[in-house]
Parts: sequence; structure tokens; C-alpha cells
Amino acid sequence: MEIPRTGVPEALANRLSMAEQQDYLRSRRSVLRGGLLVGAAVAAGPTFLPGIAYAAGDSVTPTARHLAFGRNPRTEMRVGWQVPAPVRKPFVRVGTDPKHLSQRIPAEVRALHSEVPGVIAPYDQYYLHAELCGLRPGQSYYYTVGHEGYEGGALSTFRTAPARWLPTRPFTFTAFGDQGVSTDALAENGVVAQQNPVFHLLGGDIAYADPNGAGNPIASKPDATHDTFDPKVWDAYLTQIEPVASKVPWMVATGNHDMEALYGDHGYGGQTARWDFPGNGPASCPTTYSFIYGNVGVISLDANDVSHEIPHNLGYSQGSQTAWLKRRLAFLRSQPDVDFVVVFFHHCAYSTTKNHASEGGVREQWVPLFDRYKVDLVINGHNHVYERSDALRGGRVGTEVPIGGTVRPERDGTVYATCGSAGRSLYAFPAPDSYAGHEVSQREVPSYYWTAGGQKVTETVTWSRVRYTGYAFIALDVKPGFFGGRSTITVRCVTNHGQEIDRFVIERDTGLRAGLGLDLGGDIGDL
Repeated sequence: MEIPRTGVPEALANRLSMAEQQDYLRSRRSVLRGGLLVGAAVAAGPTFLPGIAYAAGDSVTPTARHLAFGRNPRTEMRVGWQVPAPVRKPFVRVGTDPKHLSQRIPAEVRALHSEVPGVIAPYDQYYLHAELCGLRPGQSYYYTVGHEGYEGGALSTFRTAPARWLPTRPFTFTAFGDQGVSTDALAENGVVAQQNPVFHLLGGDIAYADPNGAGNPIASKPDATHDTFDPKVWDAYLTQIEPVASKVPWMVATGNHDMEALYGDHGYGGQTARWDFPGNGPASCPTTYSFIYGNVGVISLDANDVSHEIPHNLGYSQGSQTAWLKRRLAFLRSQPDVDFVVVFFHHCAYSTTKNHASEGGVREQWVPLFDRYKVDLVINGHNHVYERSDALRGGRVGTEVPIGGTVRPERDGTVYATCGSAGRSLYAFPAPDSYAGHEVSQREVPSYYWTAGGQKVTETVTWSRVRYTGYAFIALDVKPGFFGGRSTITVRCVTNHGQEIDRFVIERDTGLRAGLGLDLGGDIGDL
């Protein structure tokens, strides 16, 4: 089927190929980003799909609302949601007064078609996105979503990041990976919400619509060269996270189960339809990005690019992601108001489980940069457990960090935390669990790491400090200091029953945090 130069298909019902769908989505985003409305949002006006039978507006209820930061978390927020059938003129209403939502922002429709003859019956999903721009830093907003014939449903709220270069109040953010759809995942979301996080990080393997995770073509039964896939799992997942993600920016990275070969762009076409990423990473990696919140710089990476274990996308960025990472780390370390740098991605640099253990590609490509720029914390998923290292430099223990201990990364090294225990089935360690209230003395743990060609290299490690086989997540309590003082992050591992099983403190001398009475705005944080 031929796509018009406008990027709009003649009819979705004609069943676009996946490549054509991605051309359509890319062209829509190009138009969208060109239509900046001062102080309000980015929009290209109402989206119509010619030839499509639109549902009556009052018969379609929006679901699955989820938030994400834009390029500048202080002034931009992305709102996403889903509808089960095409609707006309979707929108977001937003304002600071819940009784008077003064702005009405048109939304973009991203239609995703899934079909494999004889395997997946034709299935269409409709994702809607609105970019809210020109917001005020540190401000609470209220919003609702709707479309023609449905003037807005449940009211929700969000808060923008605080202004830069000013003293910041303490705040908490949370992180986990490998969630899927389950009662355990739902319970974990509830305990996450109890932490009142200002944002949440999800380190890949999000919904498990592709349970095989090799990035291979889709077939009805998995074998050495095929994966299975069910797009309806995404409907359940986005509904599952809505109670939290409609209020808390849900910032995701991509894992191996997120390489959905049914879609184009290295299997990421589905991800870019469902999620709004900040878009400030390397051009070749759509799900790689960075942002600054308060005194914390956050980097999200796509470890499929460096994985020897699951090499489907190995090297797809041709080195551009690693080059971007080096530039971004240098930038963040040059910012006097950024005390901490946290990096999250899927495949583990350091883990000892029997299922995946450690990824040698991460150690080869990225760990030297983490060492050079003295990254404070690296958060991974992939292994469905909680495991936390001592402080490492060059793969060796710089200092031991016992439960309740304190680490100074510029002197001691970087702590690596694996927390892929958000709801999917759990893995096992080759050594006993060791966590608060259940400490064991074993320090040497047999393990392995992956090298080129999918080879396993055995090793015995001494850096595995905490191990827990259960559902859990990380809560990070940030306490910014004033100029000349100290800033801290207290890292807590909390189970989905609310039990704390690990705690340690990351400490740094505070940079330039004197009250300058000035917010230098978005540009400096968007580079």
C-alpha cells in the first residue's frame, strides 16, 4: 500500500504492513513536533484516519492513562492513554484549578495493527498522546482526557519537577524491572504508590506480550527461531499500572522481551506507539534518554545494543549509544547542581542468578564509563530477584557496603542493584539468600558472565552483598544538601508486602546549590 506524503494512510482497514505503520507514525510525529503552541502543548490538530468507521464518542471510554516526562521535566509532561475504537478529536484538558481546566490540548493518535496469518487474528490498538509544554516548575496540575462526544472522565493530577539551581526539598523515586501482568505485580504497584514517588523507573521487560524475548519472528509455537506474541497483553498491562502511572511519570527502558519483531525499527515500533520517550538520546536509539530531577541526573539505556547473551539487536546503534552515554555522563558531571547520577537499563552488569547472571557486553562497553565518571548507582532488571553489590571499581570491590552502610562513590566505587522482581516468575541464586534479618556469611559466590558468541565464562565473585528471592522494588529517598554540606540518597529495597530487606546510603559533598534566584530552564538540562 502506498502512503501519501502527508503520512496518513488511505485506510487503516487496508492492513498496513509493519514498515508502513512505522513510516506513518514517524511522519505524524514530525508534523506534531513542528506545531508548538506557546505555553500549552505540541499538537498537529485533530487526527483523522480516512476510511475508518469512528465509534460514537459517548460509547468509548478512555483507559490506561500514563504519564512520562518530556525533554524538560520542569516544563513538559506527556500524557498517554488508550481507546478500544477510533475516536474523533481526542484531547487533554489541563489546569492548576481542578474546577477550571483552562487548557484544551489536542492529542495524537498512534494506531497499531497486529496480524500474523494463522497465528494472530487482526487486532487494532489505538494509543493517544498529548505533549504538555510551557508548564511551571514545581507546580501541581490537574488533567482529564476525552474526545468528541466524551468531554472528560476521571480527574487526575501530576507535579512538574522543581526549578534547577534552587534548594530542593527531599523527594523519593522508585524503580524495578520485569513486571508483566499478575497479582504479584499489582500488589507491588500498590506498595510503590505508598512511597509517594515523584517518578518511577522500569528497567525493561515491561508487559511480556512476547514471552520468549529473543527478538525473533512470530510463530504459533516457539522454537529455535520463532517467538510467540499476544498484543492484548498490553491492554491488560496498561490498565494494571493506570492507578499509579496516571499520577506518577512512568519512565521505561527496553528489555529483551520488548523487542517485538512484529513491528519495525528493530522491534521497537510497538514501544514508540505506546510510550512517549523524552527523545533526547541518540537518534538511532528511540528508547534511550536522560533527564534531571532536582539534584539527580538519570540516564536510561538500551542494553539490547550491547548484549552477547541475546544478540538480536547487538550493535544496532553502531556505537552511537555508547558515544552519547560518554557525552551525557560528562555533561551531568559538569553541572554544579547535579549531585548524583543514576543509570538504569535491562541487562545486568553484575548479578549471580542461575538464569542470566552478568552481561559481558555491558562490562566491556559501559562499566569503564561508569568508573570514569563515578556513577553513583546502576539499576538493572533481567534477573528476577533482588541483588545488590558492594561498591565496585574496575570490577573489583572498592569497599564493602553492608546493610545499613554508607558509600561515597567518588572514593569507593559504584553500587549495582538488580531489581527484576516486579511481578514475573522468580529466579534462583547459586548461593543462599542474604538480606536484612537473614544475613549469611558466604562471600564467595560461583557465577558466570556472557561473552561474544553467546559463550559463558565462569567466575567466582565476592561482590554479591545482598540476595533476595522474592518480589521487591527499590525506593530512593533523596535529601539534597545546601552548598558546602552533603547530599544523600537512602536506597531501600522493599518487598511487595512492605517489608524492608536492604538499606544503604549514598553520600556526596553538595555542589553549587546556593539560592541564585534563577532557573536556567530547560535547555541546559536537555543537552
